[in-house]
Amino acid sequence: MQDSLQTDVISKIDMRKSTGGQKVVDKTQRFIQIVGVAFTGLLSILCILPFVLIISASFSSERSIVLQGFSIIPKELSLDAYNLIFNNPEQILGSYALTISMTVIGTLVGLFIISMTGYALQRPDFPLRNIISFYIYFTTLFSGGLIPFYMMVTQTLKLKDNYLAVLLPLLMSPWLIILMKNFLKSIPHSITESATIDGAGDFYIFIKIILPTAKPALATVGLFLALTYWNEWYNAMLFLSSNVKYRPLQLFLYNTINEARYIRDSAAASNIPAVDIPMESMKMATAVVATGPIIFVYPFVQKYFIQGITVGAVKG
Repeated sequence: MQDSLQTDVISKIDMRKSTGGQKVVDKTQRFIQIVGVAFTGLLSILCILPFVLIISASFSSERSIVLQGFSIIPKELSLDAYNLIFNNPEQILGSYALTISMTVIGTLVGLFIISMTGYALQRPDFPLRNIISFYIYFTTLFSGGLIPFYMMVTQTLKLKDNYLAVLLPLLMSPWLIILMKNFLKSIPHSITESATIDGAGDFYIFIKIILPTAKPALATVGLFLALTYWNEWYNAMLFLSSNVKYRPLQLFLYNTINEARYIRDSAAASNIPAVDIPMESMKMATAVVATGPIIFVYPFVQKYFIQGITVGAVKG
C-alpha cells in the first residue's frame, strides 16, 4: 500500500518535471522563432530599401535630388525622367519586344544545349568526358581576347548587324555547363542503366527521365540564362550599328543616358541651368524600366530555384 502510494507520488513529481521542462523548451523555441522572424524581417527591409529609394528618385525632380538628396518619399514629384525615356514609344516598345524575344528563345535553346552537355559529361560511360570537361574549364581561365572574337563574328560568321551575333555567344556558358553537370550528378546512374536495359535510347532517356527529374537544376540555370540575356548590352554595342531598327533594351537605355549626358554638357556650355535636365532621376528611371519586368519572373521559379541551390550541397 505504502509502496504503491510512494510510486504514485514519484510518478506525479516526474510528470510535473517533464511538463515543466517541456514548457521551458516550448518557450525557448518560441523565443528563437520570434528572434528569427524579427531578424529576417529587418534584413528584408534593408534589402527592399534600395529599391524603394530608386523608385522614389525616379519620380523626383532633378532639382530636389541635387539640393536635398535622395529620400524614401519624393519631395518634389516629377515625371520628366520617364517622359524622356518614353519620348519615342515605338523605339522603346520595339526594344522591349526584341529583348523579351531574345530572352525567351535564348533561354530555351541555351538551357536545352547546356542540359544535354551536362548530362553527357556526367555519364561515367562517356569515354571523352574528362577531356571535354577540361577543355570547357580551360576556357574559363584563358580566352582568345576581344579582337579575335570580333573578327570571328564579323568576318568569319558574317553576323555584323545581325541579332544572331547577340544571341549565339550566350547560348553556351562554361560556368553554367559545370553547374548543370554537378546538378545532374545527384541523379543516380542506375536509373539510366535500367532504362537502357529496357531498350530506351539515350535521347529518350534524356527527354523522358532526366529532364523531368532535373526541374530544380533547369529552373536555376534557366534563371541565370534569362538574366544574362535580359541584361545583355555589350555584344549588342559591338555588333549592332545604327542600321538596325531596334536595339536590345539595355543598350537603348544606355544610349538614352549618354544622349541626356551630352545634352546636359551642351547646356552647361551654353550657360543653361544644368539642374533642369533630369540626369540623376533619369538614371533611376532607367533602372526601374530595365529591372521591372524581369523581377516578376523570379516568384514563378523560386520554389525550384531554392531546391536547385541545395541539390548536391551535402553528399556522402
